[in-house]
Amino acid sequence: MSDTATFVTVDGVRLETREWPGREGAAATPILLLHEGLGSVSMWRDFPASLAERTGRRVVAWSRQGYGRSDPMPGPFAPDYMHREAEKLPTLMDALGLERAHLFGHSDGGSIALIAAAHHPARIASLILEAPHVHVERITHDSIAAVKEVFAATDLAQRLGRHHADPAHSFRLWNDIWLDPRFRDWSIEALLPRIRAPALLIQGQGDEYGTLDQLDRIEAALPAARRLELASCGHSPHRDQPDAVLAAVAAFLGDFS
Repeated sequence: MSDTATFVTVDGVRLETREWPGREGAAATPILLLHEGLGSVSMWRDFPASLAERTGRRVVAWSRQGYGRSDPMPGPFAPDYMHREAEKLPTLMDALGLERAHLFGHSDGGSIALIAAAHHPARIASLILEAPHVHVERITHDSIAAVKEVFAATDLAQRLGRHHADPAHSFRLWNDIWLDPRFRDWSIEALLPRIRAPALLIQGQGDEYGTLDQLDRIEAALPAARRLELASCGHSPHRDQPDAVLAAVAAFLGDFS
């Protein structure tokens, strides 16, 4: 694999992937990136290359089904869609040649990483979580509802088209389930006490999609977790405050092989 897009097939689904190699000869456990609800391989922009350079580790990203250039999702998401993604993770890691990985999850990706760590502890070396969700807050619901209006009234679909093969469908997959009344009671808090992986929690103080209550709830179950709150930072710390995120991740992973 190289730093250009390639594809793997997992359970009959073709998934877009991309890799950024660590320093030559580095045998350190790789970092696997799990993107946000509207994310994809390309939505990470130049952050994975910077992460590989700063940590010396191999970094791998993939676009979940329905996103980026991966195969389309034939139907809408069900309320347990993040659990389903977490269950696929070991098979995906096998396809990527990853025996174990440090999971770097953003937003939905952070939630999926938490679920995976609860169910597949042997495969997860640590968790790096940006703006993860463990339950549905009113601010999250209201901000996602507002984005639906923006999508209908602006060129957002066209801009998302730079990152997704079918931007309208990708948007609906994410937006519809988060606004579905069945999803209002979604929570993964009951899984948190099962997690043994060390964790670094990162959130912007100006996050428009969630409050620091999410980190509080994770810390209540994972008291050894490290925490980084960033001022002048929204929902995507790796874009808003990349230097601070890279420094924190490099320090955190310095304790691991």
